[in-house]
Amino acid sequence: MKEIGYKIKEYRINQHQTLKQLSEITGLSTSFLSQVERGESSIAITSLSKIADALKVDITSFFLPNKQKDFHIIPSDIKQFKINHSNQEFKRVSSEFENRKLENFIITIQPNDRSELSMHEGEELYYVIQGELTFFIENQKYVVKKGELIHYPSKHKHYYVNETDFPVTVLSVVTPKLF
Repeated sequence: MKEIGYKIKEYRINQHQTLKQLSEITGLSTSFLSQVERGESSIAITSLSKIADALKVDITSFFLPNKQKDFHIIPSDIKQFKINHSNQEFKRVSSEFENRKLENFIITIQPNDRSELSMHEGEELYYVIQGELTFFIENQKYVVKKGELIHYPSKHKHYYVNETDFPVTVLSVVTPKLF
């Protein structure tokens, strides 16, 4: 997470913004932003998205560049990352090209771990590669097992949780693109 903080600071300084200005635009406290920039605090994807918007950069610019030379993606060659206080491991498996609409991840979710409750424009699709994952969409509960999929409009309140004793691996395809 330190690399993300350093990149936030670099973009902010290059744009001649103070922490206070960034705070006012994002609604995040100056002290929190300072801690993130120093690598002393982790950051939720929603907060990182606000910062990217405020700095007018693509959220992917905060992560190590994907060294793809073509559209062929080999997940084992991609560096994993974690977000916030989660134990979930993400591998971004999206190609970089102009006007891309989809954001693709392979996510490993540890037992009892969950995503944030969210609601936004777009769609989400999850294919369970290994294990079983429970989704809550509005007031409905869905248990999705290995080889099954779930696809829903993201405008509904939603989150997922691994209610099992084993790690779960999923392929996630979402819009709009996050990174």
